[in-house]
Amino acid sequence: MAKDVKPTRKNLMAIEDRIELSERGHGTLEKKRDGLIMEFMDILDKAQDVRGELSDDYNAAQKKINMARAMEGDVAVRGAAAALQEHPEITTESKNIMGVVVPQIESSRVSKNLDQRGYGIMGTSARIDEAAEAYEDLLESIILAAEVETAMKKMLREIETTKRRVNALEFKLLPDLYSSQEYIEQKLEEQEREETFRLKKIKEKKEQEEKEQKAAEEAEKAEDLEGGQTPPIGSAAGGD
Repeated sequence: MAKDVKPTRKNLMAIEDRIELSERGHGTLEKKRDGLIMEFMDILDKAQDVRGELSDDYNAAQKKINMARAMEGDVAVRGAAAALQEHPEITTESKNIMGVVVPQIESSRVSKNLDQRGYGIMGTSARIDEAAEAYEDLLESIILAAEVETAMKKMLREIETTKRRVNALEFKLLPDLYSSQEYIEQKLEEQEREETFRLKKIKEKKEQEEKEQKAAEEAEKAEDLEGGQTPPIGSAAGGD
């Protein structure tokens, strides 16, 4: 890139402005990357807790439903499940974390009382109630896990994008700009040295010409004086 730039002061000033802007951008992106990583680590810790809770709730729900099926039979369990009238409602909003928009999931009608599940209290047993409650807890854990996992993936993508930009500035753009700056400065210094040398030669030549001209004028004056000199008095008298 360096040799593709004309070595002029205007281009040097433009490159210096680009370097200043790129360095500021590099610093800003580094701070953003570090902030994103810190936020990601917090979300990762939360995700690990949520995954553990989800696994526990799933195992608990499986045990409860297996117990209900064993004690009440599949027909009774399916009948209780089919009696559900009010289904859970899921709404999504968004929040901004370091410039990254992540979802915020809200749920309602997940956990229900006995009279809200649709099946008759007298027609079922406590085993079915326990299984229903366990699956309600599992559903809440799934919703929370979906929110955290989605946020984590978005944060991770943004971190990778920011890291690529930081690396592009640090290892590609800025080195090229520094190289171009150095190339132009060297060329301008060479031009200044050449110009100084040229001016020095012109000055020496001019001084030499003035010296020669002065010497010629002095020689001419000397010749004029010799040519117009008056003869001595003694010589004139002897002639008479």
